[in-house]
Amino acid sequence: MTLPQLEPLQLLALPSYDAEEPENVYVAMANGEWHGNCLDPNSQDSLASALASVADAAQETVMELSWQAWPLCPEHGLGMHPMQDAQERLFWRCAGERLRRGPAHFHAAVGALDASRTSIRTQS
Repeated sequence: MTLPQLEPLQLLALPSYDAEEPENVYVAMANGEWHGNCLDPNSQDSLASALASVADAAQETVMELSWQAWPLCPEHGLGMHPMQDAQERLFWRCAGERLRRGPAHFHAAVGALDASRTSIRTQS
């Protein structure tokens, strides 16, 4: 994770309210606090869906519990959101305009924020 002041996030499984249903899985802070909806049960259908569900839940938990936008685009200081590209790969997308290169850009693959040094150009 790219917030050194926070301990790593964790997956947290909680029993369902309905005994017939499977447990609910949330993304939680290291202390067990979580916010928002559980992971989409249908996200297990594909790796991309599972990664998108975890990224959305992680973003919501961090933003709501730490009261800050996350992750931020280092170029624009704007909050980014997970989005699939044309090849169905998941990236953090920034809506900030880029001079002579289009209105928005993919910054880094989900799971690779620490490794990213430059943004990835959006393919239209």
